[in-house]
Order: sequence, then structure tokens, then C-alpha cells
Amino acid sequence: MTDKSDSEQIDEIIAQQSGWKRDVLITLRAAIRAADPATVEVVKYKKPSKPEGVPFWTHDGDVCFVDVLKSAVRLTFAKGARMESNDRFNSRLDSKVVRAIDYSDRSHVDEAAVRALVAEAVELNVGAK
Repeated sequence: MTDKSDSEQIDEIIAQQSGWKRDVLITLRAAIRAADPATVEVVKYKKPSKPEGVPFWTHDGDVCFVDVLKSAVRLTFAKGARMESNDRFNSRLDSKVVRAIDYSDRSHVDEAAVRALVAEAVELNVGAK
């Protein structure tokens, strides 16, 4: 167990990265928080192969999470398949539930687009009540 908050653990996950991956993580986190200041940061899926876990943002359910892969940083939306903004996604397109955007070392993070996607995802969660 750790005494650190989930937000502090996400700080550490970001600090473990370098270069473009770190930059993408910082930009995505800022865009997610700006889109919905009520989102809660949570670290899930800690396992031997990924002891630090995966950063999630929740608001009445999972909104999105960010995973660092070998050659990409993947932003995954928990209910992405139900979102109207499907043209923004470039990964996990065959999933019946999630949709994702993979960012590579040559990618530009469109912060306005990420904020719009987060707002739409939050609305799916909040509207589901």
C-alpha cells in the first residue's frame, strides 16, 4: 500500500517518462482536468508487469484513462463506442465499448479536441443516471 494520493501517484507515473511521452502525458492530463474540473484522478490496474498502475479520470464512472505503450501514449475513452465524435479516434476501433487515440512521437495533441471528447464522455456518464 502507498500513502500517496492517486494524484501524487499520477505525478510519479508522469515523472517516470521522458521526452515526448512525458510531454503528451502532461498535455493530456491538463486538457482532461480543464474539460471537467470535477473529474477525480484514480490509479487502477496495478499488477506485476505495471506496478505503478494506470491513470484514470472518473466522473460518475470511468471517463478515460492513459496508458504508456512502447511506441505510443494511448488515451482511451471508457464509453468511446457510444460517443458521437467517433471520427477523432484512431485506435481500438473494433471494440464494442472503448475507443482510443494513440499519440506517437510525431503526434500533436489537439487540446481543444481532447477537452470536447472529455466533456462528451462525462455527459454520457452523468446523463446515464
